[in-house]
Amino acid sequence: VQLQAFGGGLVQAGGSLRLSCAASGLPLSTYIMGWFRQAPGKEREFVAAMSRSAFGTYYADSVKGRFTISRDNAKNTAYLQMNSLKPEDTAVYYCAADNRLETPSRWSYEYDYWGQGTLVTVSS
Repeated sequence: VQLQAFGGGLVQAGGSLRLSCAASGLPLSTYIMGWFRQAPGKEREFVAAMSRSAFGTYYADSVKGRFTISRDNAKNTAYLQMNSLKPEDTAVYYCAADNRLETPSRWSYEYDYWGQGTLVTVSS
């Protein structure tokens, strides 16, 4: 089971990026998906999560209205569309998956599988 996150980079404030999380060895459609981030010197924090059906999505207050989590089951890939980026969004972003959860969780310890992280840097 592997998750590979990619799509990070350097972007100016107000810009957009789309992160991808490609899964292998597991059918992503049967997993709860989450995105987390960790800024330098800070703890890992919840960003967004999605139910198996993709109808249930949840966001941290800091990204609500700017970020969108989604998935393409045919491609076995999840996404995080990030718009109106701010310097405080700078962090390493991680995707996570779990097939035991009943509903999406904002707690990182509840996810079994993690991608390696992709760095997003937003310049002011």
